[in-house]
Amino acid sequence: MEAVESNPQPRQELEYSKPWQWEEDGLTGTRTTVWSAPGCHEGCGVFVYTDKDGNYVKVEGDPENPFNRGRLCPRCFCIDEVMNHPDRVLYPMKRAKAERGNPDAWERISWDEAYDICYEELKRVADTWGGDTIHFQRGTGRDVQWQVGRLAYAVGSPNEYGCMSGTSCYLPRLSQMAMTTGGQMVADMSAFLAKRYDDPEYVVPNCIMVWGCNPLDSNPDFQLGHWITDLMQRGSKIITVDPRLTWIASRSEVHLALRPGTDGALAMGMLNVIINEDLYDHDFVENWTYGFEQLAERVADWTPEHAAEVCWLDPDDIRRAARLFAEKKPSSVFWGVAVDMQNSGTGAAQGIQAIFAITGNIDIPGGMIFTHMPFGITQDMQGGWGMQEILPPEVLEKRCGVQQYPMYRYGIAHASPDAALEAAEEGRCKAIWVQSTNTLTGMADEVERWKKVFEGLEFCCVVDAFMTPTAQAAADVFLPIKCWPEKQSIRAYYYDVSTMNPCVAAPGEVKSDAEICLTLGKRFNPDVWPWDTEEEVLDEILKPSGFTFQTLKENGPAYPEFTYRKYEKGLMRPDGAPGFNTPTGLFELCSTIFEGSGLDPLPNFKEPALSPVSSPLEYKEYPIILMTGARSPVFFHTEHRMIDRLRQFNSDPFVQLSTKTAAELGVADGQWVWIENPRGKCRQKVQITDMVRDGMALGQHGWWYPEDKDADLFDMPEININFLLKNAPSVTGFGADIKCTLCKIYPVAEEEM
Repeated sequence: MEAVESNPQPRQELEYSKPWQWEEDGLTGTRTTVWSAPGCHEGCGVFVYTDKDGNYVKVEGDPENPFNRGRLCPRCFCIDEVMNHPDRVLYPMKRAKAERGNPDAWERISWDEAYDICYEELKRVADTWGGDTIHFQRGTGRDVQWQVGRLAYAVGSPNEYGCMSGTSCYLPRLSQMAMTTGGQMVADMSAFLAKRYDDPEYVVPNCIMVWGCNPLDSNPDFQLGHWITDLMQRGSKIITVDPRLTWIASRSEVHLALRPGTDGALAMGMLNVIINEDLYDHDFVENWTYGFEQLAERVADWTPEHAAEVCWLDPDDIRRAARLFAEKKPSSVFWGVAVDMQNSGTGAAQGIQAIFAITGNIDIPGGMIFTHMPFGITQDMQGGWGMQEILPPEVLEKRCGVQQYPMYRYGIAHASPDAALEAAEEGRCKAIWVQSTNTLTGMADEVERWKKVFEGLEFCCVVDAFMTPTAQAAADVFLPIKCWPEKQSIRAYYYDVSTMNPCVAAPGEVKSDAEICLTLGKRFNPDVWPWDTEEEVLDEILKPSGFTFQTLKENGPAYPEFTYRKYEKGLMRPDGAPGFNTPTGLFELCSTIFEGSGLDPLPNFKEPALSPVSSPLEYKEYPIILMTGARSPVFFHTEHRMIDRLRQFNSDPFVQLSTKTAAELGVADGQWVWIENPRGKCRQKVQITDMVRDGMALGQHGWWYPEDKDADLFDMPEININFLLKNAPSVTGFGADIKCTLCKIYPVAEEEM
């Protein structure tokens, strides 16, 4: 079906054999996109089938969607259990008793009353204390980013953020890329091309360096881990940088099982080899980069022997990896949050970026390519839509973090969660809006500090599908939301733009995230929310593409034209000149923005605050190196713990130990143990696996027991590993020691269970 376009934009040819909705074998099939709630980052294409009464029957992957090509994960197949779960909240509620944390304190209310309470309480706080004292917290990479941000600006608050110290999920990498290159790069897995691997312009990477992620479980940063195995089958050689022996690491040419938190040291060791052995791309370095001499000087002392000593590696393995990556062009880096989750995350990301830059792998097929929002869509689906235009300068200056961390002034729309916590403890946060995030269980380091903040608020609203520990501990009002098969929205990020289409009737009185934010946003500031319906908002976002929501729904996912080597063609700078959108116009290996802000302009490394090297006395008492955040293919962060079919695969939180380490500690597989360090403790079950190096442990994050309704916050304080983590961002404000700390492990006594 042909779209009616007001301003058609160039796009790749892509035809779908089915309309957006059709009849098949007595069922109605609907093409849609998976986003949230619940959901991960990806936005896979699916077919949802319903019976003649509109009831859900099954879901299948859409084989014609270029993104996932029909592949689905276990979470998607269990969406029926999510939608129909007996514990799902179907009606708005308010706390009927004064004390927070009481599971019996809730009573059902109407939407009118819920909206009135939220409006009156937030307006009272804004009028009394200022709009900046209302904070807005939202989940990661999902269909609430722009809604929550724009609601915050309508209320008059610049303080919208995801609540993790150092915003240590992608932001250390994103921020340094934006400031040193003027853009954002990802590994070219062919995902920008509608024909994918069959596109004649695409080149399979000869080498892929998987750094700091386990992609088959985590699918990081809007990229599917299965793309790695696709390319392995097509000949790509793999280097893995990971302390664990993952499936991909076991099939790699080189596995660099580094000590957690030493990524920056490894990057500089590899740069030393590439520069000293003259393996770098002279043309790209000489014509398109700034600061190569300074970079060479910085890494001169980082010989493979020095880097190996810091990282606990074999220097010859560092040489092999550096040579393979540099000599097998095109090469790319598939990196993950382990790079971010260390105090020197920004410096480590700069070092890794320098590796793929000086080897000439920038914006070439099979290399590291610059991304963009599809079709010129400027409404940031990650938040920040209109902040600079809506909020006056004096309010923007009250955004938490801009005074402490200069980097927050450069294209970062979010507030700093660390500065937000300090502001709250100093009485400068009076209310918090929490939407599609389980703050205390998932993203909050130093959980007790955040819990005290929530307990002292004048008002808190939580918007979610289930009662969570955060909602139980903090909310005065709870607003229930639709799941992804029940609502309409759009997914626009990186590669394509597609629609979410209602497939089944929503139960009870649940509403979409967009409808909730639109209704309240219009009451606070109709100039910021001038639309009357969700579809009008979606049409506004889609306007640069030439699509309306209806025409995009009828056409199916659309891919814009994609161009390689954009920096050569004047496609990266506002003035249309060749080069990069940086102060020098070059790819900055030495950052002029960092330098002008008083920050280290070059790749760097700093020991984790609690490590065998920086804390030798503590290391004697806490002799295990602790990594956190073990990903599971059946959960997304704190979600899905109430789904029985998924819990069968991961029934309890686990901490992984090697056979030798478990024997030395005297603990057995499946045994409950305490994990403790100077910051706190939690209990998890031992999982013995030689994927983990001796003397190390890997614990899961995001745990709570939804079935334990009478326990203290669903048992979250007992089993959540975030109690062992500290809010301690780097001087840049980005990165914190989340995956690299110390602990001791010992059995849980029978009477403690």
